[in-house]
Amino acid sequence: MTQDQQDVLALVQKMTSSFEAGDLETVMETYEDQQTIMFEPGQPVSDSKTAKVIFEKSTAISPKFSYSGHEVIVEGDIAIHIAPWKMSGTDPEGKAIEGEGLSVAVLRRQADGAWKMVIDNPHGSRLLSASGQ
Repeated sequence: MTQDQQDVLALVQKMTSSFEAGDLETVMETYEDQQTIMFEPGQPVSDSKTAKVIFEKSTAISPKFSYSGHEVIVEGDIAIHIAPWKMSGTDPEGKAIEGEGLSVAVLRRQADGAWKMVIDNPHGSRLLSASGQ
């Protein structure tokens, strides 16, 4: 894995661990100011304040994520991260919650050399199961 690939993966892991810890400031720092996040399939969120509120609501289930692998492709100042994920959590009533999907994130190298996410779609797998589309 190249240094750029390692740096991209480290940013994704930083975002994940910060989200699990409820550190929303660090979560938002992993994204460009102008970003798009697909919290729900087909419903992009491009406003940072709205994204932070949605992340905050999501921390109520104390999510824990695991990945079965990572693919990072870098071309110049653009990168893509692809990873199958599973999530487990507990709702406020104590009921177990589980989810899974395929994360597809596009990142851009910043002027200071750091990477940040521009597009984040954790629901990439929904297209694989769609028939006739």
